[in-house]
Order: sequence, then structure tokens, then C-alpha cells
Amino acid sequence: MGDACDDHAECQSRCCVTNSLNPQTFCTSKTIFLKCLPWQKPNRHTCSDHAECKSRCCVTNSSRSQMFCKPKTIFLQCTPWRKPNGAYCSHHKECHSQCCLVLNELSRPCCVRRSGLLAQCLPLVSPLAPGMEVLPAWKSCSQ
Repeated sequence: MGDACDDHAECQSRCCVTNSLNPQTFCTSKTIFLKCLPWQKPNRHTCSDHAECKSRCCVTNSSRSQMFCKPKTIFLQCTPWRKPNGAYCSHHKECHSQCCLVLNELSRPCCVRRSGLLAQCLPLVSPLAPGMEVLPAWKSCSQ
């Protein structure tokens, strides 16, 4: 165990895998379920695929496209970073609130908090309702 290897056949345990960030492979013992598992990255390490992470969750954690290993939620979901309220968006799924709306006819869509008793994704004021106005033109995502 612990010797450098290139193939499972070189090891008494028939298990040749990585055991750290170092790409070098070493003879390692199998799990109690006789699985030959490579070392997996802990949370906060960069990744490109879920399989690289011990948590099996590789997602972005900011607006940049770099991906990192992240713990799953208590419901075992792997949720990506989402834009905060006030950030420009093009789809509901981009927002932490899951709500991307155009605030007025002059603004770009942005992430806004859900509103109402059932926390729905609704405009603050309906432009079609008689006697009601659209939000003022100066009202933007950041305000």
C-alpha cells in the first residue's frame, strides 16, 4: 500500500487511484464495500464535475464562471449560486429569489424579492390595471 502505480493490476489490493490533488496514482486499500474510490476534493476546491467532489456537488459560487466543490443542502440538493436582488437577469432561475422582472418600460429585467401572501413572482404594480401607474422611469434594479 502507498506505492506509486499506473494500473490496478500492479497493486495487491487491485486498487490504483489518486489520493490527493497530486495526479500521481498510488496503491490504496478498497472500501469495506470493496469499492476502489479515488480521492475526492473537499469543499471550496475548484472543480469541473460533480464526481470530483467529496460532496458530489460542483457549482459556481459567484457571478464568475469558476466552479467549486460545495456542500449539499439539508435536503441533499446541489444548488448553484444565484444572483442577489437588484442584479440584472434574463431568467428567473438566475435569481436567488427565483424572480426576474422588468420594473418599468425603460429598465432591463432584474432580480426582485417575491411579494404577496403566497410569495409569488409578481410585478409591484400592474401596468394594465386601470387607474394605476407603472413604476417611475427612474426606479431601477439597484433602487
